Amino acid sequence: MRAVHFGAGNIGRGFIGETLNDSGFGVDFVDVNETIIGELNKRGEYEIELAAPGKKRIHVTNVDGINNGKEPEKVIDAIKTTDMITTAIGPKILPIIAPLIAQGLTARIKAGNTQPLDVIACENMIGGSQHLKEDVYSHLDEDIKPKVDQYIGFPNAAVDRIVPIQHHDDPLFVSVEDFKEWVIDKSQMKNQAITLKGVDYAEDLEPYIERKLFSVNTGHATVAYTGKSLGYETIGDAIKDPQVLTQVKKVLGETRALLFSKWHEIFTEKSLEDYHEKILHRFQNPYISDDVARVGRTPIRKLGYDERFIRPIRELKERGLDYSALVETVGRIYLFDEPGDSESQKLQKMLQDDDLNQVIVATTGLKNDQELANEIAAAYQKAKK
Repeated sequence: MRAVHFGAGNIGRGFIGETLNDSGFGVDFVDVNETIIGELNKRGEYEIELAAPGKKRIHVTNVDGINNGKEPEKVIDAIKTTDMITTAIGPKILPIIAPLIAQGLTARIKAGNTQPLDVIACENMIGGSQHLKEDVYSHLDEDIKPKVDQYIGFPNAAVDRIVPIQHHDDPLFVSVEDFKEWVIDKSQMKNQAITLKGVDYAEDLEPYIERKLFSVNTGHATVAYTGKSLGYETIGDAIKDPQVLTQVKKVLGETRALLFSKWHEIFTEKSLEDYHEKILHRFQNPYISDDVARVGRTPIRKLGYDERFIRPIRELKERGLDYSALVETVGRIYLFDEPGDSESQKLQKMLQDDDLNQVIVATTGLKNDQELANEIAAAYQKAKK
């Protein structure tokens, strides 16, 4: 079997590619990084290392690379015959690759290939594959759409593995944590004959996506923004500070209350407590060195209406549950001043040039909840002191 995977970065190679290969797939990595694509084609293999005691090495074979910027026709040819398409490129890049996927699916249909195929966006977002589907369909001819509906699935997925920023002499080598979780919405799949090793399949993915987003993503970002406000540069150093650890525990306590309120038929209080305890241990992993600047980057995106902070705050407020620690953390996000991050600099300029309330509403989308916007403004002013 063969898979076309968009994104040959550390997550692509160290998580999705490794999992696909473990299930017997050869992988065609699609990327614009000439160095990585060149090395994949030269070697056809690479190694990953688990950031855990023993530092186990895993050998990934039967891989190659395609530069979609220079060789789009090769991507189209690969899609015509592939058994699966996956992505790990970041939510903002999905619309950019959508036209090429549309061309590949069109070529596949016109070639008479009716083998069911699933396109799975493995991104840190809710409904990633369905968002990609909308983008792809906007580039399909009307006469092709019924056939794509019939044979191509876009099942949503929840993925979780910490792959920190790293630098190695070998451009293909990547270090990853030993924990990984990949859950796919089975109800949206077209090819249910394929089952990946180490991947869970759920009839309703939403609880698992929210558990991950409101726990790992919210928690990790809380460590970053709280740590940054206290002068720390790495997640490992930040979480050793009792103030940071206390803050992330409070935040997880609030999101845990929301998750149990919404999904108590799926998650018990004990299972959520155990899940959050495991997350804290992952953040404290001494074998992973992650930068606060990396985890906290793109603060405007992370402040989004349906993102890891504002969404749980909104839903907790609707239920009359406590969200004070989350709001306190959001106040610190507006202090995140990282010279190397363009969104951080854009946010700081907005705060300099515009009214604070306008900035909060523009970044969070809370135009219909002035009370909550005022609470965030108060948290920001308190964090500045």
